[in-house]
This record gives sequence, C-alpha cells and structure tokens, in this order.
Amino acid sequence: MGSTASTVADTAAVPDASATGAPVATVADLHVTFTRRGRDVHALRGVSLAIAPGEILGLVGESGSGKSVLGFSMLGLLADGARVQGRVRVAESDMLPGMPGFDPRNLRKVRRLDLGAVFQDPMTSLNPTMRIGKQVEEVAGSPAEALRLLTAVGIPDPQSRMRAYPHQLSGGLRQRVMIAIAIAGNPELVIADEPTTALDVTVQAQVLALLQRLRDEIGCSIVLITHDLGVAAQIADRIAVLYAGRIAEIGPTAEVLDTPAHPYTAGLLGSRLTLQTERDRRLAALAGSVPSAAAPL
Repeated sequence: MGSTASTVADTAAVPDASATGAPVATVADLHVTFTRRGRDVHALRGVSLAIAPGEILGLVGESGSGKSVLGFSMLGLLADGARVQGRVRVAESDMLPGMPGFDPRNLRKVRRLDLGAVFQDPMTSLNPTMRIGKQVEEVAGSPAEALRLLTAVGIPDPQSRMRAYPHQLSGGLRQRVMIAIAIAGNPELVIADEPTTALDVTVQAQVLALLQRLRDEIGCSIVLITHDLGVAAQIADRIAVLYAGRIAEIGPTAEVLDTPAHPYTAGLLGSRLTLQTERDRRLAALAGSVPSAAAPL
C-alpha cells in the first residue's frame, strides 16, 4: 500500500498556486517521532501538503493515523520530546523549533494574529471559573467586540450569555464560544480538531454550517480534522486521507468520494452507514490491521 499512497498523495498535495494564490500553510516531508516506554513511535512519516487561501481541507483517518499530530504541528504545539524532520510554515513563518527560520517571538505573533483552534471538548479549553464574556474579551480586545463575535457565531441572547459560566451552556453553545474565540482577529487559518464528535447530529450539522459560513465571510482557511468521511464531505473542498502516518490520498472531495484511488479510502467509504443501509448488512472491513506506529512498514 505504501507505493500507491505516495503516488496518489504526490499528484494532488499542492493546489494550483496560480489559481489560488500563495498557500496559507505548507507542510513539507514532515516526520514526527515520539519515544514511549523506550520505543520510538512514528506518528507522521513524510507528510507533505499545502492549504490554499479560503479552502476547507478535510483531514480524515482512524484513531492513531496522525491527524491530531499534524494539526498540532501546524499550531506549533507539539509535545516536548517530539523529534521532527521536515518543515511546517504558516503565514510564511516556521512553526517548529529547530527549523531554519524559527523564532519563538514570531511563533507567538502567528498564533495571536494568524491562527485559530477549535478542539473536540470545549470544556478542556474554556476556564470553568470565568464568565464566557470575559474569556472571549481576552482575545477580542473589548466587551463590544466579544458581543459581536458571540452574535456572529449564532449564540442566542448573547448579551445574557456573556455573564454565563461554561457549565451553564450546552455542548453546542460551548463549541460556538470556542469558534468565536478562534476567529477573533480574522485569522488566516483555523485548525478544527474533531469539533463535532461530542455533539448530536443536529447540532453537528449546525456547527459545520457555521464553520462554512464563517469561511465565506472572513475568508479564512480551515483544516477540519475528523474520523468521519461523512462530516468532511459536508463542507470540505478537498479531503486528505491519512493512514499510518502517511497521506494515502488527497484530492477534491467529489473525486475522493466518487472514485477513491487508494484501497484504504475505499474501505473507509464502504464502512459508512446511511439511512438506506440494510439493518442486517455486515459492515465492510479491510483485511489485516494497521501497521504499528512503533514498527511501521
């Protein structure tokens, strides 16, 4: 599968710069390795891609495929002890220590002005002891701007919600607050790591529609990290499929879904459930198992 993966990934890793402008973010031959219990864990193995201005890239794969590690790499938030080869640049700035142009001061500036992040569980990101308004105001700069952002992301009765604590909001509203924080300052790139996993399908659809609307309004690019091809298909312009730390396939959403070029992508598509799925149909599964990250092929 390795040779097929590299061929498919290389043909569509970088959008046409003449049509889209310079990429907002680029990842070049990125390898990330951790040491766990004396063994090397190869989380990413030669990932390359570019994110065009204003595009939504769906990053899809099962647990352990390297999706979140790639997202953290673009945010400059890899854990201490990670060994990195290759390069990650966002807004023309190097994001990883040890890279030729890395500057900690510049990294902080890029995070503040050019990057936003939305994670799976907003309760791990929001301060439970602070009112919502104060938390949004910290990044927005003023109560008026915090109120505008909460209104923009569809918080009902935002004036009163400004005085609420995180535990007083539903999961969907907490995620909207996180999106408001992420888009403060009109960032060039938002990393959304499993932002809908903990939500029911109705709220999930609302959050996805909100992300797409905000992309259209402020022109930011979005990396939507998800294990669900169906979620990515709803709003992504392109889909990148990760398998065992490598990009197995990347291309326009319709092409990837209609004519998958890699067996792993076809397997993911075959395992999806729809409203038309027969109740007694056995789920499709790929033979064998994913290579261990400690001993990849």
